[in-house]
Amino acid sequence: MSENILLEVKGIDKSFGATKALNGMSFQLLKGEVHAIVGENGAGKSTLMNIIAGIFAPDSGEIYIEGKRVEIKNPHEAEKHGIGFVHQEIALCPDVSVAENIFMSEINKNKRFTVNYKKLYDRASKILKPLANINPRKLVADLSISNQQVVEIAKALSMNCKIIIFDEPTAALSEKEAESLFKIIRELKSNGIGIIYISHRMAEVFSLCDRVTVMRDGRLIDTKNINETDSKEIVNLMVGREIGDIYPPKRDSSTCSKETIFEIREFSDGKRFQNISFDLKEGEILGLAGLVGAGRSEVAQSVCALNSKISGEVYYQGSRIDIKSPGESIKHGIVYLTEDRKSAGLFLDLSIKWNISAMKLLNVSKKGLIQNHLETNQCDTFIRELGIKCSGMNQNLSSLSGGNQQKVLLAKLLTVKPRIVFMDEPT
Repeated sequence: MSENILLEVKGIDKSFGATKALNGMSFQLLKGEVHAIVGENGAGKSTLMNIIAGIFAPDSGEIYIEGKRVEIKNPHEAEKHGIGFVHQEIALCPDVSVAENIFMSEINKNKRFTVNYKKLYDRASKILKPLANINPRKLVADLSISNQQVVEIAKALSMNCKIIIFDEPTAALSEKEAESLFKIIRELKSNGIGIIYISHRMAEVFSLCDRVTVMRDGRLIDTKNINETDSKEIVNLMVGREIGDIYPPKRDSSTCSKETIFEIREFSDGKRFQNISFDLKEGEILGLAGLVGAGRSEVAQSVCALNSKISGEVYYQGSRIDIKSPGESIKHGIVYLTEDRKSAGLFLDLSIKWNISAMKLLNVSKKGLIQNHLETNQCDTFIRELGIKCSGMNQNLSSLSGGNQQKVLLAKLLTVKPRIVFMDEPT
């Protein structure tokens, strides 16, 4: 088996301040294997991948590729070792074309003063064709989030890697796009490429992967062959206890309120959605479903005045309201949790405390001045109640896992005590 080991990490430790993100983590990836890494938010999955990809340096431990010990000091060295990384967070340059993003690394290495754009566009089209119908000449800034994710995947595929890391790759993809990705992953596997696949979606893990490694609190808990385990066992290993039901029970319909507190009627923007109407009862969770591009996000954004509409009415507690700005939406207790927290939801270069306070500074101010004790008390409450894993409230947000960043975004919204929350792809 040792000759089939493509990647091995041994005893990896990594701390961020007082937070121990990885504690003696070890892992093996075989040639031609799709290997799932699973764990709760903050388990250390993304930190481990960032170390393999050269983004973070480990505090201690060893990395071997095909039996040879290596030091991966930066992403460029990871690329030289044949490691590609499809990030959960979009990491593209918005102001250049799709093709330029896909071959960005190659262009940077080119010593010529000119670029053969026709050849670049043709090569990009060939890579994109099995994934999605995307014009390689188009600016990335003009793409939807789902298509930007497709470009991230195409970028990794262009590098002819031996190892590809997929971090929640289907989070923003349609079902058709996801199936295209799975087909490509299986083709890569048949060519001997090792795939590390991080996902919270158990159906994907069990249909696509060969083995699954469970992490908890930065440690290796167990590695299982997919055909020798089931989702219940994996979830129990993730949380460290027996879980009866993955989702909490729904309330009995007879105990639910019959009062409609929110309603939209005949909502249209003239292009992306037409004549949308629905109502929401107090204490109700209402699902708004549809394929990528169906207009779900745009409807929610238009209600909160983040996008324009041309017709439609909004009723709150029986009275018609006219929401002309996001500020007015917040005053009415209606807020929107964005699907793109990186560019539209959080200040990644600021602390947890400052992010949580940002939505409503009046909560932590007196006479126009921010009071540190009020800000600290508010932040401490949300860290405790939402279970945000961090070294402290002054920790930089960019160093948190994706799941804990999402909890901070939710805390930020909850500071305004909303009555209605639109959650756009929250998980």
